[in-house]
Amino acid sequence: MRVLIVVTHLLGAGHLTRAAALARAFARAGHATTLVSGGTPVPLADFEDVSLVQLPPVRTTGTDFKTLLDETGAPIDRARLDRRRELLLATLQEARPDVVVTELFPFGRRVLADEFMALLEAARSLQPRPLVLSSIRDILVAPSKPERVAEAHGRIAAFYDAVLVHGDPRIVPLTASWPVDPELAPLLHYTGYVDEGSAPARNLARSGIVVSGGSSAASLPLYRAAVEASRMVADRPWRILIGRGVAEADFRSLQAMAPPHATVERARRDFRDLLALAEVSVSQAGYNTVVDLLQAGVTPVLVPFEAGRETEQRLRAERLKSLGFAEIVLEAGLSGSLLADAVRQALAGPSSPPPTLSLDGARESVTVVETLSVARPALHRPIDWSPIGQALSRARDAGCGIGFWWRDDDAVAHTPELDRLLGLARRYEAGIGLAAIPALVEASLAHRLRDEDGALALVHGWSHANHAPPGQKKAEFGDHRPTATLAAEAGDALRTARAALGQKVLPVFVPPWNRIAPGLVPHLPGLGYRALSAFRDRDRHQPVRDLVQINTHIDPIDWCGSRSLVEPATLVASVAAAIERRIEGSADADEPIGFLTHHKVHDESIWFFCEGLAAYLADREVRFLRINRLFRNESRIAVEQ
Repeated sequence: MRVLIVVTHLLGAGHLTRAAALARAFARAGHATTLVSGGTPVPLADFEDVSLVQLPPVRTTGTDFKTLLDETGAPIDRARLDRRRELLLATLQEARPDVVVTELFPFGRRVLADEFMALLEAARSLQPRPLVLSSIRDILVAPSKPERVAEAHGRIAAFYDAVLVHGDPRIVPLTASWPVDPELAPLLHYTGYVDEGSAPARNLARSGIVVSGGSSAASLPLYRAAVEASRMVADRPWRILIGRGVAEADFRSLQAMAPPHATVERARRDFRDLLALAEVSVSQAGYNTVVDLLQAGVTPVLVPFEAGRETEQRLRAERLKSLGFAEIVLEAGLSGSLLADAVRQALAGPSSPPPTLSLDGARESVTVVETLSVARPALHRPIDWSPIGQALSRARDAGCGIGFWWRDDDAVAHTPELDRLLGLARRYEAGIGLAAIPALVEASLAHRLRDEDGALALVHGWSHANHAPPGQKKAEFGDHRPTATLAAEAGDALRTARAALGQKVLPVFVPPWNRIAPGLVPHLPGLGYRALSAFRDRDRHQPVRDLVQINTHIDPIDWCGSRSLVEPATLVASVAAAIERRIEGSADADEPIGFLTHHKVHDESIWFFCEGLAAYLADREVRFLRINRLFRNESRIAVEQ
């Protein structure tokens, strides 16, 4: 595969560190990988097999994540943002990726939304369209405004195929920090924590305290408190490691303040080995730091970073404390004496052993992406949609309105597949009629449809039981049983569906396997039905007063063969032919073209075709009609655009 990973770190280097680890893992697995970095340049080790593209850098200072600064600390201008976007899009075109990964966006980095959205729009227009994923850490900072959460979820629904969560739900699930709704949940793939370092040898003869604070200057208050605390806990050696983001003057000042038994030096590459030799670690609770602590097995005192409404580190620290693994000192009111008390308590121990968790997140991320990509072979077979476009152009020239509608059969419960279907329909503003099986409907289906404005339920027979004799085509409401029996079951089906699904049900009868005894059709209005929907062959039934018949015409599943996707060229030709029939005024010209799917049995090729068709039509301002406008008590249906 060709993989493009895009990341911009604004304060510390944790986001870049994680993205670089993913890039190396993809490259080691044999995939051509490009990493685009938009933050301050940082030396990256072992990067020979990864193409690195550096955008004109931006950064922030303190907790102001809205004001972007350049290398000199001056606010950036529009020209720099334009150059970033142009280089990003040029990289996309050059790389022609099979996979695009955006680090943190759209869950964060709203200040850079313009360039990320430009990337996503451009990626969606590529043929074949790449797999698009978001890469996020275990804990997010949810916006305070609900509309911003909705905005992030809308972008996920519109552009993304999956979300890589680099954490372990046994430690902290994403729901602890972010409102995961039914549409987002099936897209989440927990990979475990991303950690490229090896576990150091556990040393039974531990001695002293190691203090660390990440790479930014945000840890200065912690360093100063640690120097003060070291004077109060003088029976142990202290090693205070200062991040490279701390100015040299501040670094020298800390060295001058430290007592003789406290060594103040710059951060070291052997940090994890130092932790493995220490009795206690004092640090913040950032993602990479906590992974280091867990690998080293050292007793931690955590001072979570909380300035500027940051909640990520506090939540992670509290989770570790609840597991009996850490002491916490809150940043608010931090002092040398409070920190010294916490260190003494940690030294007095014993602490609980570190929790067991998955630390192979980089390699697992590659496995997830490889699985998703292999499961979507259609991605590598561009579909030629032009026959549909040409037919639509001819219809416009002829003044012939063309409408499409979408029916999906066999709904019974809320499932990940149903979430995917509804998310796809919402993404392209498509109405959808769910043919639900009344005798099998579960309460979860009603709950799931309650707030889904574009989806309505239709009555899909009674129990989807086959009553045809052996050797004959399957049918539940075929002419194999008395008409009175069929009518009684059809009446029970409508009453049961209404009791289970309430106002979400339309009185539309959809016979299982699209077969219905001609003798039953005249009885449907008396049973409360206002419409009938089968598959093609609408002339099989004589018109019935007060009963609209609107069939489906295109089914993408090869039921008699592979049970996967029908050859795409054949499906495209079928759609184009259906448009041509309406231009010519054939028998079914007064009804929209019906697209029939079965969400419970779709493979990735079928999903890919469904999305491709919806996207192609939407680009031409043709959308699947709203179901409540489609089925009306009229003898003919006017096509509505």
